[in-house]
Amino acid sequence: MTTTVYLIRHGETDWNLAGRWQGHADVPLNDVGYRQARLLAARLAAEGARFDAIYSSDLARAFQTAWELGAAVKVPVQLLPPLREIDLGAWSGLTYAEIRERFPDEIARLEAGEDVARGGGESMGALGRRVVQAVDAIVAHHSGETLALVTHGGCIRALLSHAERSTGNGFARYPHIGNTSISILTIGPEGWRVLRANDMEHLEVQHEPGLVSAPPDDAEPPQPL
Repeated sequence: MTTTVYLIRHGETDWNLAGRWQGHADVPLNDVGYRQARLLAARLAAEGARFDAIYSSDLARAFQTAWELGAAVKVPVQLLPPLREIDLGAWSGLTYAEIRERFPDEIARLEAGEDVARGGGESMGALGRRVVQAVDAIVAHHSGETLALVTHGGCIRALLSHAERSTGNGFARYPHIGNTSISILTIGPEGWRVLRANDMEHLEVQHEPGLVSAPPDDAEPPQPL
């Protein structure tokens, strides 16, 4: 049976706004992030979205977003630590400019195409294996159901890349995942399939530029995680 999986990124934090890379740092939503989460929740409730379960990363910014959704659709939120963002180690809390200055050797290897462990934490490959394994395990318990997973930009990019069987730098197809964006997968006997990616209609219809985080001008610098 086919399972439908909504992948939802958390709302904005002050570190997102400042361009600071978060990783496992437990940074809460800011006021805009809470508003984004409530608009997301109101949209899905109005659309009649029905979830058999809601799982969230255990980091505050994800759980706070998931709680707003769960309250709106009347489904409890279950915490799942494997849905955490990539572990950025010593890079956490720094801007990309600061990372380039303090870790030039790691950045040089990264720019040469090597999948280094960011700041001594995780590589993108390790992140991908972690979140794919977590989603496969969840889906095994919810065959044929509809799930919401509230997680992080790096995790969503990894899952979308896996679904599209991307090779090499699969993340290049999804350089930016917006705060509270909705991406949808189906997972079943025929494999993983992307139905929707990075849908932020609930923010865009407000006509308030501050609600929608702009994508980077190019792949450089990469999106803060």
